[in-house]
Amino acid sequence: MTAGLLMARGCSDTDQVAEFLDSRLAGLPDPSLMLGMEVAVARLADAITAGEPILVHGDYDVDGISGASMLVEVLSAFGANVDYFLPLRLHHGYGLSAEAIRSTAADGTKLILSVDCGISAHEEAELAAQLGIDLIITDHHHPPEDLPRSIAILNPLQPGCQFPFKSLAGVGVAFFLLVGLRRHLRDTGAFGERKEFDLRRVLDLVALGTIADLVPLRGLNRTLAKQGLKLMSSTSRSGIKALKKVADVKEVNCGAVGFRLAPRLNAAGRLEDAALGVRLLLSEDEQEVGAIAGQLDQWNRERQDLEKQTLDAALLELQDAPDRKSIVLGDDGWHQGVIGIVASRLVERFHRPTVLVAFDGDDGKGSARSAAGFHLYEGLAACSDHLTAFGGHAAAAGLGVTRDSFASFAKLFEQTVDDRVAEEDLIPTFYYDEEITLDEVSLDWAMELEILAPFGIGNPEPIFMVRQVEPVQVASLGKQGEHLRFTACQGGFSAACVAFGMMDQREMLHGVVDMLCTVGVNRWNGRESLQLRVKALRPTEG
Repeated sequence: MTAGLLMARGCSDTDQVAEFLDSRLAGLPDPSLMLGMEVAVARLADAITAGEPILVHGDYDVDGISGASMLVEVLSAFGANVDYFLPLRLHHGYGLSAEAIRSTAADGTKLILSVDCGISAHEEAELAAQLGIDLIITDHHHPPEDLPRSIAILNPLQPGCQFPFKSLAGVGVAFFLLVGLRRHLRDTGAFGERKEFDLRRVLDLVALGTIADLVPLRGLNRTLAKQGLKLMSSTSRSGIKALKKVADVKEVNCGAVGFRLAPRLNAAGRLEDAALGVRLLLSEDEQEVGAIAGQLDQWNRERQDLEKQTLDAALLELQDAPDRKSIVLGDDGWHQGVIGIVASRLVERFHRPTVLVAFDGDDGKGSARSAAGFHLYEGLAACSDHLTAFGGHAAAAGLGVTRDSFASFAKLFEQTVDDRVAEEDLIPTFYYDEEITLDEVSLDWAMELEILAPFGIGNPEPIFMVRQVEPVQVASLGKQGEHLRFTACQGGFSAACVAFGMMDQREMLHGVVDMLCTVGVNRWNGRESLQLRVKALRPTEG
């Protein structure tokens, strides 16, 4: 069964299986294949040698926070004079900050290195050039047809780039810049008697940003995430240990990163100052990181409250399922920091591309999430005449729109989605890997399936169909009783099941059901047991 799952993931021979399962760092691509690498490396090396100050300009999400932290840590270890800046979401907005560029020029700094932003920052890049600042852009978002002015752009998606893997997160692109820079410094003897920094030490940061940014966990991303998760599990990095403590994370995996650690780091950028996340990841002061982690946890709770209020307001406006193929809503009372999360919740519920806009006076800042195979960046590009700015990729994007243009944008966006998405694409569809019976399920097999991890977009956890099971011993779980647990029985065999967030389907468990589930291991108080995690239920026909 496991071999069949590997074949479904493109592993058709033993070499491909070994590459998928081992995910060894020895197979990393040559960083020089990335367009712009040679110029970027040479400029950074010159700055390090001359003691010239470098400003790392990150972004306020986890990818930008982890990328900025990594660059500051490693460049400092390489001997650089480096500082960092992360924009305030509500003050500076998304991407390169003109205010930061002017401040940098006033301080005499002549080199800015971006991470996870800059690929669409034409005005800001032009400003940097006018002020005599050399700009190196590292980004992974979809590049516009005309690229911004800079001395080097590192983005695997830009035309002419020969780097073989195109789906890196922002932190992944920056990591390969560091690989290339270390090699250059080594070849030129710049390290001298100083010990070289081991780049494996920052793979925890690479994994953090890669998993949080929802890039496909295939190929190179899988390797970086898998190796980074190992480091995160045993890390001595004080900030991550403190974050794990406040998030009550016992076992570090993609789920723990995506749903426990990343939201707390994201809360800094959503509600307050993302730079606090960088301080957390770079500090070795146990008292300081404990205080920061506690503050991030508090902000995350506030973010959850704001998210619920915004979701309730959006659902009230929608009332029932939309009669359109897209959802576009705007409101003066919404917080820019949570509308992206709420857009994702609406996509989960209604399976339609969704745009939410928070207005402040005449200006609106929006977050968009995709569904039904709709390429969001291309869709927004088709509506660009009605937008003041936009950027992102296929699944997620940000945008600016004026109040006067909002209605016309919503109309054109709906037309664009209607032209590109068929009606049947809007029907929620659940896919599964194999159909199994309960007599085939065992704890040993559940443990074997763990070799396919880490799971995420591009490498989902295997889902199985189990038909005609009888639920018994049904009980609720959770503080509000929002989860279910039961025992599934079939042909004399049984298995423990848990169904998170499915309390509203409890009545269905009074009869025979078909279910989609994952096969996992429940680890509790040093004990391991088989557990099926239910993803969907339906009454058995007939």
